[in-house]
Amino acid sequence: MRVLLVEDDPTIAQFVEKGLREAGYAVDHAADGVSGLECALAEPYDAAIVDVMLPRMDGLATIDALRARGVRLPVLILSAKRSVDDRVRGLQAGGDDYLTKPFAFAELLARVQALIRRSTGAAEPTRLAVGDLTLDLLTRKVQRGATPIDLRPREFALLEYLMRNPGRVLSKTMILSHVWGYNFDPSTNVVDVLVSRLRDRIDRPFASRLLHTVRGVGYVLRACWRAGRSGSGCHSGTRPCSS
Repeated sequence: MRVLLVEDDPTIAQFVEKGLREAGYAVDHAADGVSGLECALAEPYDAAIVDVMLPRMDGLATIDALRARGVRLPVLILSAKRSVDDRVRGLQAGGDDYLTKPFAFAELLARVQALIRRSTGAAEPTRLAVGDLTLDLLTRKVQRGATPIDLRPREFALLEYLMRNPGRVLSKTMILSHVWGYNFDPSTNVVDVLVSRLRDRIDRPFASRLLHTVRGVGYVLRACWRAGRSGSGCHSGTRPCSS
């Protein structure tokens, strides 16, 4: 999941960005309304968090400009203004929810998750599973069979991204965008290093492999192998996929 944060206060921006990244989100940060609008028009996001008092273009004007261009991105408004009239103005400008400062990060995270659920029209899963590998999004616990697996925050974010896209080959660029949230030099090996660390935890201690390399393309998480031309489908357990 990718979130756009438009906030000019560096302390609040750092606090929110750090919390969202630790929760497994990729975050892009813009420090003014014009930059936030440009980001929202140029990149796909699952949700945006927009402060009201912004330089160059205030938050409500930024949201209004987005809506005028047909962008239906779910927006959570942040504001120090607490009156009912202020909240009404924010929602009328095109915001989907309104959170006053100061706020608890847990509430902000819950509101962002609710916005994403409503925008997709589907309930957010609380548990992901691929083969015997499970990931609990609420407790952030990972297990393979009955064996618990401890992951660092970025390893967890990568695994969640892979498990939300089982059987789909994810390129290094896609992984960089979703796990780190910004662009690296294409020649960097940071993805390979992270994938290797994740393999050490979810694959190497076990009899079969789940995380596979598609050479020249990217990586895929799958619990089965595809039969040859004469085969008719996907078979689990009898033959691991090649990496």
